Amino acid sequence: MKLQEFFNTGDLKFGPDAIASDKQLATNIQQVLIGLKFLDPPADGLFGPISTAALIEFQEVMSAKISGLKEEKGFLGKITAKALIETSPDEVPPRPIDLSGDDMVTKIIKYMETKGYHISTGAKNYNIVYVEGMRENLTVDEKDAPNLFNDLRMVIEIIPNGKPTIVDKWEGTTEPGSHFTKNPENTEGAARIAFGQYKSWSVGQHCGKSGACHEALVQVEPVTVHRDKNKDFIRTKDRLFTGNFGINQHWGFDFPRNDIKVASAGCLVGRTTAGHKEFMKLIKQDKRYQLNNKYKFFTTIIPGNELL
Repeated sequence: MKLQEFFNTGDLKFGPDAIASDKQLATNIQQVLIGLKFLDPPADGLFGPISTAALIEFQEVMSAKISGLKEEKGFLGKITAKALIETSPDEVPPRPIDLSGDDMVTKIIKYMETKGYHISTGAKNYNIVYVEGMRENLTVDEKDAPNLFNDLRMVIEIIPNGKPTIVDKWEGTTEPGSHFTKNPENTEGAARIAFGQYKSWSVGQHCGKSGACHEALVQVEPVTVHRDKNKDFIRTKDRLFTGNFGINQHWGFDFPRNDIKVASAGCLVGRTTAGHKEFMKLIKQDKRYQLNNKYKFFTTIIPGNELL
């Protein structure tokens, strides 16, 4: 049933399990919570710990305006259903981001806003961002020469009413190196991920050709890539393909900065083993992962020259 049907039915009370058992109802609630900025998209009808936490946050935030909402905390009753149906986005108390600065991290978040990308706010709701051509000092090399670890992997946190903060950052690459560009595993050419944002990675194991594995963010949903069939190391005019290609976020085996070697055939790679372990330890502290260890992380890939 939909929310309106639930409301019209009478004094039903559904806990998380009951909501989850009705996929149409679960999806409808998620759609509303996403629209009101309490939940990350997409609405998949899987009403688990993250959706439950978003529903509780909605009840807590709106209880100052809606009498009786607090008494239904943690479950769906008539008052909560009515509130979800009738609340418009402009009625939700603002949780603004301070974007008044001109520093690079603020520019990154402003860029993401202009593109309509999802931006996670709140303590330990992390944003994973890669900027192609960016150095660790947050300057951009517009030449962005190939086969170098000259891109930046970063984790950004935005506490409501606060300024965006880079929690940590590491040198890396968003592109395949010379080896796999010249010797692609796919006849259409090596994969270069298309700039944009994808909710496509979960914590898992990345396994190399040798069979050795390490903890990484593993692709579990489609992404779009350019296939560099002409082997010119750039995306221009390359054909686009969308699918599951094993574009994982893993470590770069401590290879030197000036040679990617076999560290990437198209994955998003942090150069050092130690840095990658720091990255994984940090993102596993994300509140959404803590609630659901199968959580799918958003990742945004940005061309550094556009930030300038």
